Formats: sequence, structure tokens, C-alpha cells
Amino acid sequence: MLTKTPHLFDDATRVTPGDSRWQGHTSDDYWAFVGPFGGCTAATILRAVMDHPQRAGDPTAMTVNYCAPIAQGPFDLDVRLVKANRSSQHWCVELTQGDGETSTLATAVFAERRPSWSHQQAKYPLTKAYEETLPYPPIAAPWVKQYDFRFVEGEPKRGGTGAPETFSKLWIGDRVPRRIDALSLLSMSDAFFARIFHAKRELVPFGTVSLTTYFHADAADLEAEDTTRVLGVADAKTFHKSYGDQNGELWSPGGRLLATTTQIAYFKA
Repeated sequence: MLTKTPHLFDDATRVTPGDSRWQGHTSDDYWAFVGPFGGCTAATILRAVMDHPQRAGDPTAMTVNYCAPIAQGPFDLDVRLVKANRSSQHWCVELTQGDGETSTLATAVFAERRPSWSHQQAKYPLTKAYEETLPYPPIAAPWVKQYDFRFVEGEPKRGGTGAPETFSKLWIGDRVPRRIDALSLLSMSDAFFARIFHAKRELVPFGTVSLTTYFHADAADLEAEDTTRVLGVADAKTFHKSYGDQNGELWSPGGRLLATTTQIAYFKA
């Protein structure tokens, strides 16, 4: 059964509208090792745009640049509609705290999606059913405890030798079930464990620098899927001079590609 609202995720991503600046607050429930979970921050910014009275359409693309650490506590969101036409809108959002310095800078594209020719070139990954996979044990970071991770392939390993492996296939859902929408889809696009952890088989200092997610389903599509979990696949192509990439896909259990994502991240190893 779905939890009664508000869900912890909705509490964590709540925003308060203002004249030009909106307000949010970090959540201890979605805290990472040294700051808020980036997916939760991205979803909070997206919620501010989705709740804006000028918003039209559904998110199709979002890029979030994490410029500086976000401290525990309140923050401001400067939400601006940069350009709009008959079918799309371009938004810019700056997250600031205290001294007014920008901590996070995001851009989002919204569009009115109309019926058209459709074809899904990507193939649904072969997988075990959700019910046939075991939950991954929670680890220290609070945000991890808010998700139900079930690895089909590529579970993180600690220690040992061998060639670095960076591919993972896993089911991802909220620990307390919540129907998948654009907000949770964006947050889950950042919920893959860092590829450097898989490659090195150890925890190393790490931080996402820039995250881009493309949405391939609008609100009506997600409502029709009516699911509380996604199948995720993630991999990396290169690690070089303190930066590494990550690319991922999020699929509905019914075989629909819901979102694709890529990011560049800093690491120290």
C-alpha cells in the first residue's frame, strides 16, 4: 500500500513560494556524508519550478550544477522563467544560503508533449523480478536508508582484486513506497552508488559536480505506469585526473524507458 501523504520525500523537497525567491530546507532524512543527497536537492529545485504559477508542461530535461557545499538549514531559490514559446519553457534556478553565494545552479526545460509517432530503440534489460532479488543492507548515510535497493548485477564490493567493474543493474524504490513521478524519477537518477566506489572497491572522497537527466515520460505516462519502483542500469566510461563520468537508465517494470541520465563527478583516489 502507498503511504499516506506527506511522505518523507515530500517533506524533504517542500518549498515555500515567495515574490521572487522561494525557500526550502535541507532534510536530515536525506543527508549524505558531508551534505544533502544531490538527488533530493535536484528534486527540490524541480518542485519549485513545477509549483510555479507560470509553469506549463512537464519536465523534459534538467541539469544541476553543484557549485559549493550546502549547509544544514534553510536556503533560498531564485526561480526565473528565461524563455517561453508555444511548446516549451526554459527555466533557471539558483540556490543560495546565508551570504548569498550560489551553491547550486540548475536549468530546466519544460514542454507540452503532444501525441506523435513513437518508437523505443532501447531494449528493456534482461532482469530478475523485483520479488526475486534481496534488499541491499542499509549503510551509514541517512539518504540510503530511504531507498529500497535490490541488485540484480553489480552489487558494490569491498576489497579484493581484479579488473575494475562499474556496471550495475538494480531495482530502486522508496523504502516506504511512493508512486513514481517526475520528482522521484529525478532523485533516483542520482541514487546510483558512485561508480568510483565500484571500480576501487572502497569508499573514497566523492562528489557530483554536474547532473543531467532527460525525461522520456510525462505526468500522464507516469500515472499510467502506476509503479513504485524502477529498474536502473548504470555504468562509467572513464576516470581521469580526479573526475569520472556516470551514465544511467531508469525503466518501468513494464519495459518503458522513463529517463536517461549522465553526470560528471569529482573523486580523490
